Amino acid sequence: MSVRLHRRITGEGKPLLLLHGLFGSLENLGGVNQRLQDVREIHGLDLRNHGRSPHTDTMDYPAMAEDVIAYMDEQGMEQASLLGHSMGGKTAMQVALSYPDRVERIIVADIAPVTYHPRHDAILEGMKSLDLSAVTTRGEADKALQEYVETPEVRMFLLKNLVRVPEEEKAGNPNVFRWRLNLPVIEACYQNLADAPEGEGPFDGPVLFIKGAESAYIQRKHRERIDTLFPQARIEEIEGTDHWLHAEKPDEFARLCREFLED
Repeated sequence: MSVRLHRRITGEGKPLLLLHGLFGSLENLGGVNQRLQDVREIHGLDLRNHGRSPHTDTMDYPAMAEDVIAYMDEQGMEQASLLGHSMGGKTAMQVALSYPDRVERIIVADIAPVTYHPRHDAILEGMKSLDLSAVTTRGEADKALQEYVETPEVRMFLLKNLVRVPEEEKAGNPNVFRWRLNLPVIEACYQNLADAPEGEGPFDGPVLFIKGAESAYIQRKHRERIDTLFPQARIEEIEGTDHWLHAEKPDEFARLCREFLED
């Protein structure tokens, strides 16, 4: 069953749906939003179990694609373009494969339509280990996560999901903070999120894959699978970027997106 996704709508023009990655929210693609809203009506979405969207007991790409289609139906969109990073990129691919008539074109940021080995074990362990009953400041939470996540930027990203418990909900709850995302279900469904999108395709519409030149998520060996599912796909690289290419070189990323959308 689909859920009603939290959204933020800006700009004017044909609709472009932005789909964030694992542990993220629509805010993570805010820079893309700002740079493209003059050419598209931007719909930033929180995917299920993330951000301000509903929590569910299940999480896989077919279900997440249904959420996106339900959102499009609610908005009266016959067709839309999709831009997704990482997990959001797989979701965009799933929508295109399952509902090809509803998709104009897609942009996939640094992910391939393949199954990956687990890459987030330490992050999940660190987030689970955080004793929310003992944390009173973000600094304390950051210090506790250091044992599991060395990179300060990654910890800062993860801790955006740590939100203060509203005053009206504090009765009988001494905690100052809580996780906004649905951590237990994300962990339980993690293999689903590592899996490839389902479907044998093809999606015959235009597809742009944008790869971080220093990232290993899109590899030469993935090209055959990409071409099978998305025969009109092309791949662009952004030098000097890793997996977070849209944040590392936002102007270059937006330029490639703009050129593709206006093609």
